[in-house]
Amino acid sequence: MQAFKSWRRTINRRRFIGGVAASLAVAVPRRSFAQAYPNRTIRVIVPFAAGGPSDIIARIVADAIQPRLGQSVVIDNRAGGGANIGIGQAARAEPDGYTLLITTSAFVINPSLYKKTPFDPIKDFAPISDLAVSPQMLSVLPGYANTLAEFIAKAKAANGKLNYSSPGLGTQAQLTVELLKLRAGIDMTHVPFPGGPPAVQALLSKSVELVTNAVPTSEKLVHAGTIHALAVSGKDRWFSLPNVPTLVESGFPGFITDTFVGMFAPTGTPKEIVERLAVETQAALKNPDVIARARGAGFQVIGGGPDILAKRVVEELALNREIVQKAGIEPR
Repeated sequence: MQAFKSWRRTINRRRFIGGVAASLAVAVPRRSFAQAYPNRTIRVIVPFAAGGPSDIIARIVADAIQPRLGQSVVIDNRAGGGANIGIGQAARAEPDGYTLLITTSAFVINPSLYKKTPFDPIKDFAPISDLAVSPQMLSVLPGYANTLAEFIAKAKAANGKLNYSSPGLGTQAQLTVELLKLRAGIDMTHVPFPGGPPAVQALLSKSVELVTNAVPTSEKLVHAGTIHALAVSGKDRWFSLPNVPTLVESGFPGFITDTFVGMFAPTGTPKEIVERLAVETQAALKNPDVIARARGAGFQVIGGGPDILAKRVVEELALNREIVQKAGIEPR
């Protein structure tokens, strides 16, 4: 009998120890997995060429989060297809936290602009951080119109004979004016150019009556008095152009069409890694040097977390789809 009791105590003790060991085998890897990340270089795909505004802001963010993560963060420029190539590659990447995506509003414009894209903004990606914004600016030659209301009055009187230029088909700049046309009840002909500078030159040569592009492209000309800014498309007035009203202030409630830059991970990336990246990125974006460098590149840091970025994606996908459809822009 004593031998039986001793044997039973041994068996129970072994079961207890085995149970604890099994629990630790499940719990420890989860903790160590999150704690060990990252243990090698992180690659950030930017779906645009090196040297452009989106590439610059991506490098600023990469530099800022490197010391916080304790690993190198390298930029991998994958330009082409209006950003579709790079975004598609990021969507197909291993969801292990070592391949991320930093992209602009093309992320939420292209699904409406193209008949088919190699990614789904909602299904294929986990939002990490809403990084920065840069508004569009609507400008005319000095003396043509002092306010947006004056310009709209001239556009109505011209009955479709006015032209406007932008940095290209399907850009945030074009969609901004197309939305203005819908909201203000005016008609103008779009003249696209391959980039901001030639679009501005079209205004200077009087080939068009209005130009719309990102603030940094035209800001110096506004300060010099060479062109006159009617409005910006952001939530607030631009920090270096305090006298230029927003479209909201100009009589169009809710009219915000700034270009955003966001950070994403492929869907399936462990939640703990997404949360770690979000926390470290938010902290890095509060650095005064990061804010100053972003402003120098023409962006205002906003630093919204995953939920804010997710909300932006859903709302802007719907808005862009509406603009493209109502403006009669044919998907490519």
